Amino acid sequence: MRELPQGPTPPRNGDAVETDLLLSRRAVLSGAGALALLGVAGCSTSGGVDLPALQLDDTVTGSVPIRPSISVDKNITSPDVMYASLTDNGFNVPEVPYLKVKPEFRRQIVVDTTGEAPGTIVVHLKERMLYLVQPGGDAIRYGVGIGKDGFRWSGRANIQYGREWPTWTPPPEMIQRKPELVKWQGGQPGGLTNPLGARALYIYQDGKDTGYRIHGSPEWWSIGQAMSSGCVRLINQDIIDLYSRVSKKNPVVVM
Repeated sequence: MRELPQGPTPPRNGDAVETDLLLSRRAVLSGAGALALLGVAGCSTSGGVDLPALQLDDTVTGSVPIRPSISVDKNITSPDVMYASLTDNGFNVPEVPYLKVKPEFRRQIVVDTTGEAPGTIVVHLKERMLYLVQPGGDAIRYGVGIGKDGFRWSGRANIQYGREWPTWTPPPEMIQRKPELVKWQGGQPGGLTNPLGARALYIYQDGKDTGYRIHGSPEWWSIGQAMSSGCVRLINQDIIDLYSRVSKKNPVVVM
């Protein structure tokens, strides 16, 4: 009977070559993976250097096709850039301490799961998320604050118009609940303390004002909470971004 070798067998020349090839392939794949993650994050620097869109394999695994691509938007960058202070229409919007905002509520590009047409604004009340559906199968997602129990609205409608630094007029029933607001029954001018924030999008259904708005808020800490009188509120930097992307008649789905 042939005697079995003792201890590990030293690699043959062919084994060493194969090992080297595997290591080289792993290094290349690791580098490609790092670049892909940067592409998904939309990491364009403040100097304006944009990474190319991430191209994913479109082969079929089983019966589910892998999504071919996801867009990279140069305006969706690191939180310290997106939530920095800015001057807008003469107002100095303060920076948002984004580390105190849950990561999922910060503006980002995600794969669209709404099934709605591009340009549709989808507000998911349970998730406390707003999605702006994009062409190509992705969406821009923003964290939102929503109405308290008994104050929420849901349905399909559209954006009739928008306003920058809008005037806020509390409805009579709100003034009854909070008599101190009577001073604003003629309207509170736009500004940093205005409850509508930097922008407002007015929701109409069948040509009639629903009374509900998608708007900014100086109270960034309220994002993810249910504490409004029914409107959908965003961080001021986020509503400025969203406002720049929509136009009159954008469909709205609140669910």
